[in-house]
Amino acid sequence: MFAGGLFATLIGVRAERSGVATAVSSSIAAAYYVGFLVGSWLALRALGKVGHIRVYTALASMLAAAIAAVGITDSPIAWIALRLVTGLCTAGVYVVAESWLNDLASNENRGRLLAVYSVLTMLFYGLGQFALTAFDARLLAGIAVAAIVTSVAVVPVALSEEAVAPTVDRHDHVSLRELAKVVPTGIVSCLLIGIAHGAIAGMSAVYATRVGMSAAMIGLFVALPSLGGVILSWPVSAASDDIDRRAVGVAAAGGAMAVALLLLLGPPTHPVALILITLLGGLSYPLYSIAAAYTNDWVEPEHVNAAASQLVKLYGIGAVIGPFVAAGAMIAFEPVGFLWSLAGMHLVIALFFLYRIFAWRSPLAKRPWDEVSLPARAFFVPATIISMGRRARRRLG
Repeated sequence: MFAGGLFATLIGVRAERSGVATAVSSSIAAAYYVGFLVGSWLALRALGKVGHIRVYTALASMLAAAIAAVGITDSPIAWIALRLVTGLCTAGVYVVAESWLNDLASNENRGRLLAVYSVLTMLFYGLGQFALTAFDARLLAGIAVAAIVTSVAVVPVALSEEAVAPTVDRHDHVSLRELAKVVPTGIVSCLLIGIAHGAIAGMSAVYATRVGMSAAMIGLFVALPSLGGVILSWPVSAASDDIDRRAVGVAAAGGAMAVALLLLLGPPTHPVALILITLLGGLSYPLYSIAAAYTNDWVEPEHVNAAASQLVKLYGIGAVIGPFVAAGAMIAFEPVGFLWSLAGMHLVIALFFLYRIFAWRSPLAKRPWDEVSLPARAFFVPATIISMGRRARRRLG
């Protein structure tokens, strides 16, 4: 993840420094997610044949080679093709990790377990983005470091015992149509979240460059959303274990929309703006964990691996669309269109979760309020206020 964050930021800044058009920059970003779609489709099939450990080592090795290859060419066409390969490999790694974790999880701890996973991935992805400050995007050193770190990441998995990896039934398959019948909320929300996250990951470096930030500020700006995700992933995901995950999704997506609108009010380099972009990432990035946990709450245990693959695929489809949505807004409204696009995307996510709450009613709390965890209470303030009011009335009565 450290290598992925460093590489994604380097290639975005490198493309801007080379003077490529906005449409080409968005194509480079989108190619990564096209590869994501292919990788999520191939990974599950490979898991059934050779297992988690071999699939991971093969894909990580290919990823290191593709990253290194970007450093030896200045052709945008080659960058698009190689970015597609990196997306394919990364998606496969995600499918391996998430299916492995879901095999270990139960409905009672899945949100928290995925939160730990999300914290680790976002933390090191953000550190990789911030590491841009140590490299010149036009030189090869940063690319070389990203390739080396990716190669080293193969070692601990390659040395794992075969017995620790879950077994995969080769016939374990569930189509998107079948999954949509069981859990339509998870299917659509993963797609919408992918659109928003594709825009953030794919175009934030372009936006930061367009508004005139220095290399150090660009690295900081693109890393701060991941830092926010690290900070808030645990309370948001813990809340989703105790409270209807859809309600937590409404609050998180609505908060991200409000933060994006606040960012429009001042210069992006102001300290307050940096705090706001951190908060935006903190509210937005846990949304995928919420959608994934909600989906796995409803699928049969034998379909967990297949569901993980389908969710990555849907997320990838959305993430292909996201950079083009943000790029279109930036073409129409100049760089500030990036923030408008983020506000609009998160509004749609919040409205969809809200619609699903009314379409499929269930109790807000999954357990009595006295047993709801502190992170859940702290995150879902309206519900906490209602609970406190009920207690006060009982005491006065």
